[in-house]
Amino acid sequence: MAARGGRTAAFVTALGVTRAVYEVLRERAPGGPEFGRRTNYAGRTVDLYAGPATALGAAAGAAVPAGARGAVVLAVLAAATCGAYDDRAGAGDPRRGFRAHLTALRAGEMTSGAVKLLGIGAAALVAGGLLKERPVDRILAGVVIAGSAHCVNLLDVRPGRACAGVLALGAPGLLRRGTAGALAAVPVGAAAAVIADDLGERTMLGDTGAHALGAVLGAAVVASNGRAGLAVHALGVVAATAYGDRVGRRASSPM
Repeated sequence: MAARGGRTAAFVTALGVTRAVYEVLRERAPGGPEFGRRTNYAGRTVDLYAGPATALGAAAGAAVPAGARGAVVLAVLAAATCGAYDDRAGAGDPRRGFRAHLTALRAGEMTSGAVKLLGIGAAALVAGGLLKERPVDRILAGVVIAGSAHCVNLLDVRPGRACAGVLALGAPGLLRRGTAGALAAVPVGAAAAVIADDLGERTMLGDTGAHALGAVLGAAVVASNGRAGLAVHALGVVAATAYGDRVGRRASSPM
């Protein structure tokens, strides 16, 4: 009963906070009506308010399970902050993919994408260090959290795709007990709060929301797996990220 209550509380908190923040941002339009606007793939103007709303909702939900709250809240907020920076500073940068940003970094240019990669990676390693005890497990946990954050972001190329991916990936975790089940409920609740608006092309997660949801998904995986499971998931997210990054660069290249 306690495990079920933890899942329910985390889900309701994430959903409620996400929806409340989203409605406030839409009504008040901080920074002016054009500040939170972006043109999507189809040329339609959408808002970016789902990003900070899901990030705050995920952070609030992650604070519910006592066993991991500090580490996961840190990972979520760091991922959201780095994503928000890239949403703003990198909006006009045509470079896409890890390779482009790492190449620029080697040439001495710190792009917003490089800031995001390094920032999320560092925060994920710190969170992994707080969630696990042995050095190898800590590194694997950091890879899973950072990789999951980037994987969800790579899905955010069409309306509702990232939210649907989070719901599909997070739902099986709801069957778990304790901290792992409660953490799995967090991204599911936050994504459920905005998926209708995302599908309706009224809003988008952007890097802010996608990275935040992915980070807490990764934390749920970390909480439910030992070394063998972490290794499998780490390989999986690295492979998926590399493949998605390659496909994304091809799709953004001129024909």
